[in-house]
Amino acid sequence: MDEFYQAIEKAIRNTGYDGQVNGQDIYDEICDEIDDKEPGAYVFMSKKTDEIFFEYKIQIFEDQFNLSAIDIHSGGKVYHADLD
Repeated sequence: MDEFYQAIEKAIRNTGYDGQVNGQDIYDEICDEIDDKEPGAYVFMSKKTDEIFFEYKIQIFEDQFNLSAIDIHSGGKVYHADLD
């Protein structure tokens, strides 16, 4: 799983975003949000501070999920990380 967490962090860093990110925290937050959700495509938003929020684009399947993209909204900018 560490490779997955690191891949999330690397994808975010490649956008130029220099704020704090933790792949495991992101993964855990997504798992909490998708608990008991029906299969389908979702967008989840997570407010980190008054000026920063993360937007997760996720597809949920019967026994797994796919995090396809993360948009980080910070300081009037949007940092887009494709994870597909």
